[in-house]
Amino acid sequence: MIKVLNSGDNIQAFGGLNFVSDHFDKEGLDKLIETALGSRSIYATYSYSDVIKNMWMLNFCGGECAEDIQTHFKATLENTHNLNVCSADTILRVQKELSTSKVLKISKNGTLNEFNTNDNLNNLNINILVKIGVLVATKEYDLDFDNQFIPCEKYDSKKGYKMSKGYFPSVASIGRCTVYLENRNGNTNVKYEQHNTLLKTFQLLNSHNIKINRARMDCGSFTREVIKVVESNTKRFYIRAMRCDDLSTKIKEHKEWKTELINDKKVEVASIYYKPFKEDTEYRYVVSREPNPTGQIDVFSGDSYTYRAIITNDTEMTDKEVIIFYNQRGGSEKIFDELNNDFGWAKIPFSFLNENTVYMMLMAMCRNFYISMIEKMSNKIPFIQTSFRLKKFILRFVVVPFKWIKQGGQKRLKLFTDKPYYLLN
Repeated sequence: MIKVLNSGDNIQAFGGLNFVSDHFDKEGLDKLIETALGSRSIYATYSYSDVIKNMWMLNFCGGECAEDIQTHFKATLENTHNLNVCSADTILRVQKELSTSKVLKISKNGTLNEFNTNDNLNNLNINILVKIGVLVATKEYDLDFDNQFIPCEKYDSKKGYKMSKGYFPSVASIGRCTVYLENRNGNTNVKYEQHNTLLKTFQLLNSHNIKINRARMDCGSFTREVIKVVESNTKRFYIRAMRCDDLSTKIKEHKEWKTELINDKKVEVASIYYKPFKEDTEYRYVVSREPNPTGQIDVFSGDSYTYRAIITNDTEMTDKEVIIFYNQRGGSEKIFDELNNDFGWAKIPFSFLNENTVYMMLMAMCRNFYISMIEKMSNKIPFIQTSFRLKKFILRFVVVPFKWIKQGGQKRLKLFTDKPYYLLN
């Protein structure tokens, strides 16, 4: 039988959260948020900065919904350094305040498409990335663009291509960080109005003097309008091409193939120049082919190869280099994985698209902040690595018993551990 002794000491479990809160302050994000979003009503107890910081700190101690701030983590958060703790109702109400109206567009086939872009939050996101040093003005970056279907049974969500209800946001990223988000309802085709989404992305980045060198996109971006926008705003682009009869014939007639080892697989590659969309501009198509493991004859090519093509305006990189560079865009899938499972996108809280856009934007900013913070922390303390997913970071860093004590007339943080947290000061 276990003998139990109760203690009245105010010892809490998430001591590492004090350093996360302190990092938020040291980066100057409170003032930046207030400058970007403005002031709330004179009768409001909590500022936008207070509420956003509450959301982020709640996520950094494992909270999954706003209600957790009162149900599970109130005592810890109230003892966290420089955190003005608010209620779950305040967190939800402020997100609704920050929402913007949906835009409705009817496509040629009569489909009603719903869009929501929150310009203030997208602009704030870039300001934060510049402030914390992730993005640097005039420096050139590589941009990835993709869409992800988020299944959810919300009041206004619509059935998408996966035959379930949800949203279908468009996301642009640089490196590991999200730089632009436009939310779409689930029934919106990935290609519909995508060129306008990309145009707004480039306009936002240009307004902050962030330059894009190369852009990568999947076949959902293979349209005449998208290629024109991307070509006008980048130096080089790489887009997965969709096949047509004319292109398939040209590929089949091509005789000069070179065997390359790519990702430990032997692949035949070649460059073919072709004019897509029946226009005058000719582009390079980097084509790869490999034997179909089933040996089945392809209807289009008439042989047993599996073909893939990348359209690009890059004439300098070798075929192998183009394919390897394009395949690296798989990192965007990891971004969605982390947003869904670590930063709440799989459990969006509201009933309406525009309100959920606010939540998704704020949590994408939280992830950007986390990526920057853990990189800086890993340079000072040995028990943190930049590869840590959020759960591991919480278990290795945030979860440490603590209490506040007075010593020498000063308030000090006492941690019950031998880990060298003091190196962060």
